[in-house]
Amino acid sequence: MNLLRKILNIFHKEPQITESQNTMKYLIVGLGNIGDEYVGTRHNIGFCVVDALAQSINATFADKRYGFVAKGRIKNAEVVIVKPSTYMNLSGNAVRYWMQQEKIPLERILIICDDLSLPFGKLRLRPNGSDAGHNGLKHIASTVGSQQYARLKFGIGNDFPRGGQVDFVLGQFTDEDMKTMDERVALATDAIKTFCLAGINTAMNQFNNK
Repeated sequence: MNLLRKILNIFHKEPQITESQNTMKYLIVGLGNIGDEYVGTRHNIGFCVVDALAQSINATFADKRYGFVAKGRIKNAEVVIVKPSTYMNLSGNAVRYWMQQEKIPLERILIICDDLSLPFGKLRLRPNGSDAGHNGLKHIASTVGSQQYARLKFGIGNDFPRGGQVDFVLGQFTDEDMKTMDERVALATDAIKTFCLAGINTAMNQFNNK
């Protein structure tokens, strides 16, 4: 019997599982400010995008430490989606906590935020970079100690008079913007899914400046 088992073992090999086949966990963070007065504002487009992402994978947000958190799957990728409740200027506290809590490395984090330098709805993925004056990105970099994290920037335009930047980013989108909002947000969620399944380079090639 032992000889038969040895013979069978020779012909039976365990399947080799590559890293790409393993379940990978990603932290997806949409930046914004909590509170009714900020709902629907340009600075909160990160919240809007991750709301759409969570809905598309049937994930539900729950009020947790440092933010509202939803968990789900995008095919073979596990995702932890966070909307920080720290307000924009302290976003790094939520990012660092959920990185540590879920044991997710920096290379599997994606931050979604607004960008004044891009026309409304334009997307730009980057694997790293400076904060470009964005207070949320600035605090994340200082808190995690690195700028080597991916970010998806959603253009909000810059049609404001000199000195009017704060009012603009905290203002509501125009009726013209809203005509294509659903389409642009859906494109952003597709970019996030591609980032999780195929990596930052593929996602950049497919979605940058679309």
